[in-house]
Amino acid sequence: MPKIEFIDVTNRDGEQTARISLSKLQKTIINWLLDQMGVYQSEMGFPLTAHEANYINANVALTKQDCCDNGPLIKRIQLSGWSRALASDVKIAQERTNVEHFNLSISTSEQMLQWKFQGKFTNEDIIRMMVDSVVAAKEGGAITAGVNAEDASRTDLGFLIEFAQAGKEAGADRFRYCDTLGYDDPDSTAERIATLAKEVQMPIEMHCHNDLGLAVANSCAGAVACCKAGQDAYINTTVNGLGERAGNADLVSCVLALKYAAKWGNENWVTGAIDLSQAWKLAYYVSNAFGVPIPINQPGVGDNAFAHESGIHADGALKDRHNYELYDFESLGRGEIIHTQTGRVITAGAHSGASGLEYVYNQLDLGFRDEEHKREILKLAQLANLHNQAPLTKEELWFIYHCPDIAAQLMTVTV
Repeated sequence: MPKIEFIDVTNRDGEQTARISLSKLQKTIINWLLDQMGVYQSEMGFPLTAHEANYINANVALTKQDCCDNGPLIKRIQLSGWSRALASDVKIAQERTNVEHFNLSISTSEQMLQWKFQGKFTNEDIIRMMVDSVVAAKEGGAITAGVNAEDASRTDLGFLIEFAQAGKEAGADRFRYCDTLGYDDPDSTAERIATLAKEVQMPIEMHCHNDLGLAVANSCAGAVACCKAGQDAYINTTVNGLGERAGNADLVSCVLALKYAAKWGNENWVTGAIDLSQAWKLAYYVSNAFGVPIPINQPGVGDNAFAHESGIHADGALKDRHNYELYDFESLGRGEIIHTQTGRVITAGAHSGASGLEYVYNQLDLGFRDEEHKREILKLAQLANLHNQAPLTKEELWFIYHCPDIAAQLMTVTV
């Protein structure tokens, strides 16, 4: 039975959003937390971009057996890089990084060909460039390569079929259907994806934007249609729905919709790898890293997702939670009481000393082997605070302690 997996693009599409950004350390922690949640792939960034190289190579190293104290930190998730569908870009990316999975993107709609590319390329040129990039990626050692049709929702369906078929024949592993402007609706999405899956016979990724508020609905409708046509499907998501303009499809909302919606919930499309109990921890970390609060009404992880004031609702929820709660807050990793220290607080940062650092790590039940070890971690903690421009979280402190060499590598930025 075909299944739906998730390819999260927080570290690429989310991070390229205007007015917000992430440090390389924060992007690394997000990859680690996505792995814990059972996400299939993280599109971790741009391997062609010079300042991403150390971060990308460090994260690929985290998937290897000898990376840290106790084997690979990142255990299941694939780490991919986004590239223009140009063979020259792919070759440079492979020279600079050890990225093993590529997503290769090029515009396909008549609008983009005429007004973005200014009429310089024909449909045949677009297919040729895409095919050449797939061949370059695979010949350069890529394990997988997906082909992305930017503005697919405004592209002639016949050309999309031709494009995807050519990508498949060149060795592409997936076709990404990009609703770049959030133009589709669930009905049009399902119809087009069903046709593509039947005609091309290859797995399809849904990449939907939220300009009309339909990103989650379109992503799920398309993925289910793909599965019903006999092909595995993948949904591109971002944590908390962050992304360009009005955002992308929210990871938690997509999982919840497919697990609990009236019809989809009984059809068992979602891969068993997803661990929803990690959702709250991931959403909270990403919110802090971006400096963007989780909306109070965000499905599953918003402050009001399980809050009741009205007398009728409160009475019903207290009698039986399922009167007014569709799913359990515990299933999302919620319910723990969070304590806030109102007395003395010791933090680790750019100006920390050895005693303060030792106190902070003692709270995490971590001690130092000797004075040299303590000084090594102190320098990295100081650098990480400067790198993040924010207080260090327990996840970041733990990572620095257990993977100091890789932490130093990814925080070394070259241009």
